[in-house]
Order: sequence, then C-alpha cells, then structure tokens
Amino acid sequence: MSKSYPSDSVGLVSPQRARFSEPLPLRCGREIPEYELVYETYGELNKDRSNAVLICHALSGNHHAAGFHTPEDRKPGWWDSAIGPGKPIDTRRFFVIALNNLGGCDGSTGPQSINPETGKPYGPDFPVMAVRDWVKSQARLADRLGIQQFAAVVGGSLGGMQALRWSIDYPDRIRHCVIIAAAPKLSAQNIAFNEVARQAIVRDPDFHEGRYLDHNTYPAQGLALARMLGHITYLSDDSMREKFGRDLKSGKLNFNYDVDFEVESYLRYQGESFSNRFDANTYLLMTKALDYFDPAADHNHDLATCLSQARCEFLLASFSTDWRFAPERSEEIVTALIKAKKKVTYMEIDAPQGHDAFLFPIPDYFSLLSTYLDRVAREGGF
Repeated sequence: MSKSYPSDSVGLVSPQRARFSEPLPLRCGREIPEYELVYETYGELNKDRSNAVLICHALSGNHHAAGFHTPEDRKPGWWDSAIGPGKPIDTRRFFVIALNNLGGCDGSTGPQSINPETGKPYGPDFPVMAVRDWVKSQARLADRLGIQQFAAVVGGSLGGMQALRWSIDYPDRIRHCVIIAAAPKLSAQNIAFNEVARQAIVRDPDFHEGRYLDHNTYPAQGLALARMLGHITYLSDDSMREKFGRDLKSGKLNFNYDVDFEVESYLRYQGESFSNRFDANTYLLMTKALDYFDPAADHNHDLATCLSQARCEFLLASFSTDWRFAPERSEEIVTALIKAKKKVTYMEIDAPQGHDAFLFPIPDYFSLLSTYLDRVAREGGF
C-alpha cells in the first residue's frame, strides 16, 4: 500500500544529475575540467520559465530540501517546513530548485569524487571553492534548465551569502534576493570558530593530510569535535538552557570524565551522527568558503558601492538570539542597500532558537516570507 503524505508536502522526490564538460574557472586560480551537480526540483516550471526559485544551502546542507526520497524516510528534506503546497515557498506557484554545491559530499563533484588526472579520489587536491564559484556553477545549471532569470534566489546563513553574490554577479538574472541570518563577511570571532573546527579535523591521527580514503580510515573524532563546536554556535544560550538546563543524564554526578549532563550527551550524539554522514575534506572546504566571503573587498571594501550594481529587490531577515550572525550583521547589508538606493525589506524576528532559527517555522518569520513571496508571485503573474 502506498504511503500518503501531508497535503502541504511535495511528497516523494528523486535527485537529478547534470554533467558539465566545460571547465569551470575558480577564484583560487585553478579550474575544474568537468563536474557534476546533483539537484532536486519541486513544482512546475511555467511556460515562460519565469517562476523559478533557487534555494542555496548552508554549510552542511545539500540538494534534498523538501519531500522524501523513500516512504521509509524518517525525516523530510532540510527545509521542508518552508517548501511545499501552501507553504512560504509555495510549489503551487514556484518551480523550486535545490542543489548540492560543488565540493559537497552528497553527489555533486567534490573531494570524494575521482580526480580524472590521477584516477583516485581528489581528497585534499580538490580545489578550494569560493562562494562566487558556486554561484557560477548554479548559473550554468540554470542555463541547462532553460532559466534565464530567477524569480528569487533564497538562502540562509552560507546560503544567504550565495544569494547576495547572485545579486552582484548576475544582476540581470535575479528579480528578488532573499537573505536570511547571514552577514556581508565573517567576523574575526567567526573565522576563529572555523579555524578551531578545522584544527580538530586535521589533527585527528586518521586525517592523513586529507588522504584518509587511501588509508581506508576516516577522521571521525575530529569531525565530530568540529561539529560539536559548530553546533554550540548555532544555538542560543536561552534555547540551550530551555532544552537542557543542568539536567543530568543518569540523575546523579559520576565524578569522572564521562557524560554527566544532558547537553553533553546531546552534543556527542550530534557530533557522532554528523561524522557518519559528512566528509571531512568537504567540511574544511565549506568553512574556508565562509571565511573568504567578502564581496566588498573587490570594491575598496565599500559594500554600498559593491551592491550598487544589483538590480533586484531584497528581503533580509535576522533573529534576535542569533549570535553567530547577529542582527547587526544583516543591518550592515540593509544600510549598504539603502545607501545604494536599492529596494529592501528587513525584519528582525524575535526568536529564541539562535542561528538555527532560519530552519524553524516561526510564525512571524514564515508570515514575512509568505507575504513577500506572495508579492513576487503576483508581480510575476503566477
């Protein structure tokens, strides 16, 4: 008997694969001679191909943003709460595309892929990527799908940086740019967090300078530690206090160095779970792309001048307890857009979830998204 899905779910979905034989020049000076992108789509592309929305994923995301791959799946895609019939990104009106970025570990060409020059996995030889490289590859995928202009490019965190880059590099190919819980560049504190995470990985004795596949091993402990550190920064103090407090795992103190508190158990689970599904070289690559993102650097560090070339409208959202990318960081973008005389809508949402709030169906947040994207659809006539 076939499984039924909620009426607001996109239901069963299947990843698709696009292969590109044209070399992709990269910010680092190298190029990828050929590559593949894995992506999913939800909804129908209209006749004039004007209703496409691109979803850009954050650090550990992938192409599976909504729906289920099999009836046995315990969880849907990572942003299923926002994508589907009647949801903020309404698949009755929009044709939604989500892809796994180059360098990822969920099907697109990345460190685990075979290097055509050696016949072995790229490993640490895979080029360091920049946000602009991802955007360039996404534009090629859009070309492949016959989409000349997106109704909107949407992203949270690192995804928001990609959306911002789209508005700068392809001003004629994007009508609306939706940037959620992002920043125009990382602070020194954020770079420091990323560096500690990378050091946890590269100092794992099983890392083998990134060639762990050649040694039939994996730096699981280092990657788990990196994820634990990152996870702390994705949550707020309030949300951790509410979720765990000082609750004890076994109801008593053990007076040793094993797990005493519930929060310790939670972080260990998150770290181990992540290390079982993610590639260590991809984690290094993604955090470096975050560190390097600074579009204003090409414009004498004047963000307003940088954004003056954009032609789209902008929606920005931030969350009151996000200390990884605090509301002030979004306001830097808003201020620059106003100075550049661009149309921008901005809202700081009161939410206790911290940086991860962009993944939650918070009423004020989803109302903002729904209202804005409803206008995008009405203006587009679909």
